[in-house]
Amino acid sequence: MGHQGTRHERRISSVFLGIFAVMAVTGWAVWTGYSTSAGLAVFLFVTSAWIVSLCLHEYAHARTALHGGDLTVGAKGYLTLNPLKYTHALLSIVLPVLFVILGGIGLPGGAVFIERDRIRGRWKHSLISAAGPLTNVAFAIVCTAPFWLDALEGVPLAFRYALGFLAMLQVTAAILNFLPVPGLDGYGVIEPWLSYRVRREVEPLAPFGLIAVFALLWIPQVNAVFFDAVDGVLSALGVSDLETYCGRDLYRFWQEGSGVCEVPQD
Repeated sequence: MGHQGTRHERRISSVFLGIFAVMAVTGWAVWTGYSTSAGLAVFLFVTSAWIVSLCLHEYAHARTALHGGDLTVGAKGYLTLNPLKYTHALLSIVLPVLFVILGGIGLPGGAVFIERDRIRGRWKHSLISAAGPLTNVAFAIVCTAPFWLDALEGVPLAFRYALGFLAMLQVTAAILNFLPVPGLDGYGVIEPWLSYRVRREVEPLAPFGLIAVFALLWIPQVNAVFFDAVDGVLSALGVSDLETYCGRDLYRFWQEGSGVCEVPQD
């Protein structure tokens, strides 16, 4: 019976499979030019792929915690990849999607509740925190594979632009998440190595860490440094500024396009 329960706890949810199906179908529509609106197809493809990456990010935290000693993550539904099981669906899914739509930036969502007192060893705690953003890194590498493998021949322009923009979201999420700011995964990586006194003093600041980061990003100079870093990473992965720009341009199909990124329709 216990074995059945464990298997049930790890069964991939129909919610996640539905989101994945939307990603697959709209990805096909972008690739084939089947949709009458390339922008709408890119919007649906990138948004569903972004939600898939958010689910994988949280799954990575939960799965690492399971191996670290927190056996409660299964009962909480975290191993099913169902975004509705997260501690705060609004923070974890709705807000990150809104940020992509409004600002074209990958907002890390705060989501799974790990019972840290069940886990022994600093390295395990650090690894649990690092597992999420490392998923974004892996996702970015997969999205940019055609670019750095020099395998873009035959890849339709709209799909290429969509991949470029999706990669940019993953890179922004990874960089933001790895910042050693209370409330973000980067702080979770270093927290086990800090003194008890420092951790206690910093703890009340955790809910405001992400807000502070985004407030800083409104400062033009900080914003410029941040996006220079993002562009540098993408450039190293073979993605040009034009490709990410055109991906964002197509994604925001409800706005008047710049005309720079015309995609031929079949």
